Amino acid sequence: MNDIQGKLETYFDGQPLVPVIVVEQAEHAVPLGRALLDAGIRVLEVTLRTPCALEAIRRLREALPEAVVGAGTVTTVRQYREVEEAGGQFVISPGVTQALLEYGEHSPAPYLPGVATISEMMMGYEMGYRRFKLFPAVVAGGVAALKSFAGPFPDVSFCPTGGIGQKNMSEFLAQSNVFAVGGSWLTPAPQVRDGDWAGIRTIAAESLAAARAALASRQ
Repeated sequence: MNDIQGKLETYFDGQPLVPVIVVEQAEHAVPLGRALLDAGIRVLEVTLRTPCALEAIRRLREALPEAVVGAGTVTTVRQYREVEEAGGQFVISPGVTQALLEYGEHSPAPYLPGVATISEMMMGYEMGYRRFKLFPAVVAGGVAALKSFAGPFPDVSFCPTGGIGQKNMSEFLAQSNVFAVGGSWLTPAPQVRDGDWAGIRTIAAESLAAARAALASRQ
């Protein structure tokens, strides 16, 4: 594992939940991030699905230095560079391209490639990547797929995302090759629109407690 990928491991240490955040209004970014931090969730993935996403990353980095703020839904190297310029600390993509893999090898913002098949994962593995986002996790085979990956690649771990929620996250986190799970259930759109930060904090805290219990069940 190179130093850049080692940073990714440090970021996610003790952080089994990754909120997949969609920010429609930049002014929502900081109170939303603070609610998640108060619940114990430090890693924040802001998806590049809205025009204000990069501004949201800038605001979070400035206001909440204790958080680890990165970007999701990154599909091009140009977007990767924009995330770096905004201060993003990591980058996650829904799929994988050779260009992203090559750029991510040397970026100070470590790259978590998205994969749905073992062939896609092997592209990254050959270049030294050992952590991947499994997306869309449930459609791509869910827990059964993770168990199949574990046989030939025991040194690879995943952050399953896509179809994950409070009801099924524990079965994913119980797998030895899962380091975290991601999902939008942690930041429901209606609560974000209404500014219900207390409600989001409650959802996040309850989910984090359940996630840590699932991790403990591995032992």
